[in-house]
Amino acid sequence: MMIEYMEQLTDEEREQITEVIQLLMKQTFLLERTYDRRAEKYQLSRAYKVCAMHLEFLKEYFQVAGIELVENVYLGIIYIRTEMLMGDKLPRLATIYLLILKLIYDERMQQASSSARIVTTLGELNGKAGEFRVLSSLPSPTEIRRSVALLKKYQIIEPLDILEELNEHTRMIIYPTVHMVLTGDDIRELLKTFDEEDSRGDETGIQNTIEDLSE
Repeated sequence: MMIEYMEQLTDEEREQITEVIQLLMKQTFLLERTYDRRAEKYQLSRAYKVCAMHLEFLKEYFQVAGIELVENVYLGIIYIRTEMLMGDKLPRLATIYLLILKLIYDERMQQASSSARIVTTLGELNGKAGEFRVLSSLPSPTEIRRSVALLKKYQIIEPLDILEELNEHTRMIIYPTVHMVLTGDDIRELLKTFDEEDSRGDETGIQNTIEDLSE
């Protein structure tokens, strides 16, 4: 069936499907709309449109490899879910940021409409990490930049300011992909388990982190 489906497509359509598959394997999530910093507005994602158009075929394709392709129409997200997919290693700081971004997102969504743009700052992120006592000191600019870049890669955030000029006022949009993580109360409990001495240097896969928190 999959071969027959592909044979009916044009060369351009087959190329588009290949690009979508590679993109999903690379970044896990596809957002229907992403923020264009230069245009200062949300843009429709071409990759998301292609994926939605060929969704049933792609579900069968990934299923062969034991990977589930999931569409959340309400949030405008298509993503892959599997225990076998490891992805890049996510440093401890990025894991902490991921959890705190979820808390901030939930807090803001309680006060705004579902279409609101949720924005936080690096200062707020580090401040909340300090409140939970998961950071004993301010991380180095290099470590922060790496963590922010990884979260951007996986479509969790979109920095609104230049990464090379990171400071406490650096703004970032929190995408609804962060909604795939646990409830706020569960995250607060998880943050309590972080121990600065025991956990230093630990790394986790982005996919495993999200899967473990979603169970």
